[in-house]
Amino acid sequence: MRRAAITITTPMITPTNNRAALGLSAGADPAGGSAPDTTRHLLHLLAWLSPAFPTGAFAYSHGLEWVVEAGDVTDGDTLREWLTFVLLHGTGRSDTILLRHAHRASGTPATLADIAGLAAAMPAARERQAEALYQGSAFIAAAAAWSAPFLPERCPYPVAVGALAGAYGIAETDTAAAYLQAFASNLISAAVRLVPLGQSVGLRVLAGLERVILSVVETTGTAGLDDLGGCAFRSDLAAMRHETQYTRLFRS
Repeated sequence: MRRAAITITTPMITPTNNRAALGLSAGADPAGGSAPDTTRHLLHLLAWLSPAFPTGAFAYSHGLEWVVEAGDVTDGDTLREWLTFVLLHGTGRSDTILLRHAHRASGTPATLADIAGLAAAMPAARERQAEALYQGSAFIAAAAAWSAPFLPERCPYPVAVGALAGAYGIAETDTAAAYLQAFASNLISAAVRLVPLGQSVGLRVLAGLERVILSVVETTGTAGLDDLGGCAFRSDLAAMRHETQYTRLFRS
């Protein structure tokens, strides 16, 4: 049965906020100052990727809700194994590649729009697409508190984060690492509620994923858009199965 297409209207940040229109040179920070400020950049990443930043991430489990019901994740060890695979071979890797290319295209609206369109077409399930688009929309709306670059409509979350960080001259690798850390932390938080797990177990899982996150950051540094894709089929199936799951706490 054909599903209706998802239509999401993303708040438009005007082209007048583009780096070129603002007269910003490469590496300049729209918040003030003519040279990169690593401390300010750190503050930006901490704010934008904090659980308190209103993207609604807490409402999405990325299919983990079905995974827990199916018995694939039952404790800290199985959660770490699941997230390791998602990071290395699934959404984690693909999102990081998209983020990196959006970061590089932050001053080129046409290229950025193409990347956003590709990112919106990639998810394997309806809920997975909505997860990326709704969070992207919420991120753009919240980022209006800062001077932000032009961002296209239907801009998925990793593209929005990469483009904003690129406009601020924040290091691409730092942005990728912070994004993956936030992605893993949100899924661990969901699992802590679903399994349930104790907070200390969740923290051990996060600590155990550090090398995995660093590996994804390193291996995506030279990846092109043709390298997008993965083999986390069980994760994709979980996203599809969640759409018809009888009892649900999460939107994905």
